[in-house]
Amino acid sequence: MVRENHLLPSDLIAPLFLVEGSGIKSPIPSMPGQFRYSLDLLLKHCIELYDLGIPCVALFPAISDHLKTPNAKEAYNKDGLYQRAIAEIKNKLPNLMVMTDIALDPYSSDGHDGLVDAKTGEILNDETLEILGKMAMVQAQAGADILGPSDMMDGRVGYLRKILDSDNFSQVSIMSYTAKYASAFYGPFRDALNSAPKKGDKKTYQMDMSNVREALREAKLDEAEGADFLMVKPGLAYLDVIARLRDHTYLPVAAYNVSGEYSMVKAAAEKGWIDEDKIILETLMSFKRAGADVVLTYFAGQAAKLIVS
Repeated sequence: MVRENHLLPSDLIAPLFLVEGSGIKSPIPSMPGQFRYSLDLLLKHCIELYDLGIPCVALFPAISDHLKTPNAKEAYNKDGLYQRAIAEIKNKLPNLMVMTDIALDPYSSDGHDGLVDAKTGEILNDETLEILGKMAMVQAQAGADILGPSDMMDGRVGYLRKILDSDNFSQVSIMSYTAKYASAFYGPFRDALNSAPKKGDKKTYQMDMSNVREALREAKLDEAEGADFLMVKPGLAYLDVIARLRDHTYLPVAAYNVSGEYSMVKAAAEKGWIDEDKIILETLMSFKRAGADVVLTYFAGQAAKLIVS
C-alpha cells in the first residue's frame, strides 16, 4: 500500500535482433538467452511478448557484410529487411508499438554511427543528417511508432521532426538517445550486430562518462527540437543522470539497460553467485526509483513473467 514505485510489464520495451532468412533463431554467445531472429520467428516472439503485457519492441538489424557500404545506403532501402520487418509486425500486431533505431553503424562498412571522411577519419555531422532523414521517412512509411535516433549527431532531433511533420507523420514519436555515453558496456551488443568501429572509437560524438551537466544541456536542446522522450544510455552506471533529467524535464524519461549490464547478470547467475530473478527485478526497480518512466531491457520477457507470477 505504501510502496513508492511500481514495476509493470507496460513499463518495458524489449530490444530484439533481426536477421535475413527464415527459421533462424541464432544464439548470441555474449548475451545468453538472446537471439538473432529471422522475421518469421521474430513475429512469434513478438506475439509472446505482447501477450505478457509488453507494449513495445525495439528492432536492431544484423545486416550482411555485403550490404554494408561507406555511405550506408542500405539504411534507407524501403524494401530492405528492416522496413519489411516493421511493416509485417504492424500488420500482424497493430497494437504492439514498434520502436526503430536511427544510426548508420549497422549499415556502415566503417562501423560508425555517422559518415566518415575517408581522408581525415572525421565524423561528418551535417552530411549524416541527410541519411538519417531518409531513414526516418522509410521507417515511418513502413509503420514505425517511435523513432530512436541513437547516432548522437548534433541537431538530428530537430532535423527528423521537421521531416516527419512536413510529410504528415507528426504522430510518429521520437525517443532521443539524449545522454548516450561512450561506454564499455556496449560490447555484447556490437557482437550481436557485428557493428564495432573498424577504426577509432565513438568518443567524438558520444558523451564523456564524467559529464552530467552536458546531459542536461543535451536534454534542453532535444526538448526544444521536438523530442517526445529523453533517454539515458547505459542505465545502471548512470542512475544519477536519470535522476537529474527527471528533475529537469516534464517529458517521459527512458533508461536503456544495456547489453553489458544484461550479460554481467547472466554470467554471475550461471556461476551461481546471485539469485538471477531477484537481481533482475531489483535492477529494473532501480531505474524506476531513479525516475525512469520506461526501461529498454533484454530482460523484458523474463521480467514480465516474474512480475505477473
